[in-house]
Amino acid sequence: MRVVDTCTICGGSGWKIVEREGISGAEKCECTNTGREQRVEARANIPPLYQNSSVDNFILPADNPVARTQLATVVLMVRGYVREYPKLEKPGLLFMGPPGTGKTHLAVAALRGLIARGFEGVFYDFQALLNHIRSGYDAASGTMDRDAYRSALEAEILVLDDLGAHRVTDWVEDTVTSIITQRCNNKRATLVTTNLRDPEAGDKRGSGLQEDLHSKFFLEERIGMRARSRLFEMCKLIRMPGVEDYRLKRR
Repeated sequence: MRVVDTCTICGGSGWKIVEREGISGAEKCECTNTGREQRVEARANIPPLYQNSSVDNFILPADNPVARTQLATVVLMVRGYVREYPKLEKPGLLFMGPPGTGKTHLAVAALRGLIARGFEGVFYDFQALLNHIRSGYDAASGTMDRDAYRSALEAEILVLDDLGAHRVTDWVEDTVTSIITQRCNNKRATLVTTNLRDPEAGDKRGSGLQEDLHSKFFLEERIGMRARSRLFEMCKLIRMPGVEDYRLKRR
């Protein structure tokens, strides 16, 4: 398959002949990078609502100085992560906080920033991923269903959105533990968002808001103790401050 038909260097083959110290060899032509970022993003499964998400267009609240300062610090942390990756103590990020605080926007912003730097990754909604994996056991399922589990295990960078948004079963706990453990052992970057609570994020038992279903649950209760432990081992915690629903603010 020709990469760029009009390239005058490689004639569209994607390879050019070079000579070093009298020895001829082939190496990739510069034209293969043309449009690379767009192609990688197209394969990353980013939802349409977040396809343009970046740290630059993250909206900071103008009417809440405390939350504005806290979120500005979060944005700086995400910028630093994208800039320093992969030379980091922990290769992933764990965004924790109430619904509508901008967790998904920032996780996708980090993914897109890393893609712009030459890395590759994929986005999965947690519940949709489980549905794909479960469907993959059916011989008649589509290729995406059969490949979802492998993709979640092996992707260079994985965004796992809304972790824990699924009823707890042994199968769910085992599947989550398998994915997180495999990625942790291989030091693969995992960017996780969750509405669940955890003592590491300063949450205390019995302090959940009853109107929010997820706030009544702690991370360990929804994904199991082993997966929870691995998650903190591989991810830097980013605690999102409570602010007015970010999704409404964006609209």
